[in-house]
Amino acid sequence: MNKVILMGRLTRDPEVRYSQGESSMAIARYTLAVDRRFNRNNDDQTADFIGCVAFGRAGEFAEKYFRKGTKVAITGRIQTGSYTNRDGVKVYTTDVVVEEQEFAESKNSNAGSERGSFGAGRAPEPSGAGDGFMNIPDGIDEELPFN
Repeated sequence: MNKVILMGRLTRDPEVRYSQGESSMAIARYTLAVDRRFNRNNDDQTADFIGCVAFGRAGEFAEKYFRKGTKVAITGRIQTGSYTNRDGVKVYTTDVVVEEQEFAESKNSNAGSERGSFGAGRAPEPSGAGDGFMNIPDGIDEELPFN
């Protein structure tokens, strides 16, 4: 089984390209900074930087809504590969191919994001007191089905 679950912040805006051909497909690449739980061997590095690639609609979603600093949760699979660079050196790659991606915090908690922060198919949160709860008018406490 090849399954990866990550939560972290984008290190920069996604790089998006479109495939060529009759039906072009979005290919979004981004890097997530994922915090480490433990510090081993007095290592100063507190995060891992993991390359991710999203295809098709997931790539379009990343292009439209993801920005540097956005906290996201993704699921996917690890894919390895290799290529020979211009200098003739073989380069090995490891990426997470994104299967699902969603925001891991609200728009208000990430001041660095300038665009919308609601997932595909989700409605934006209703405006109200700002605490995420709807205001209930006084006098209808008895009609609520819970205490």
